[in-house]
Amino acid sequence: MNSSVYVGNAGEDAALDGGWLLGHFKEAGSPLRSEDVEVKWGVHPRGEERARWARGEVRTALLVLVSGRFRVELPGRSVLLEKQGDYVVWGRGVDHSWVAEEDSVVLTVRWPSVPGYAVVEEQQ
Repeated sequence: MNSSVYVGNAGEDAALDGGWLLGHFKEAGSPLRSEDVEVKWGVHPRGEERARWARGEVRTALLVLVSGRFRVELPGRSVLLEKQGDYVVWGRGVDHSWVAEEDSVVLTVRWPSVPGYAVVEEQQ
């Protein structure tokens, strides 16, 4: 088997790493590791929202609605994705947050892949 080929299922593999399928955070030597791009298969129950805004963004992002109803909050603008295939793109320097208005599946592609954006929940 060629170690530069990986075959998987987004729904199953996403559960292993917070939805992320590809990026700098994957194991060295894996075809899933990339410094150039990150890909996430996000499965979000109704009412789930980002714990806090992503600020100081240094990446470009594309978010595509697969199913559900999903709102992306940007400075001075709220974007509602409600029809399969609706998408939004934002560039470097654009802060953002989001909320799942219905059970939703979204595909997110960000580039480049850089550390520093994970939201770490505080211990109670």
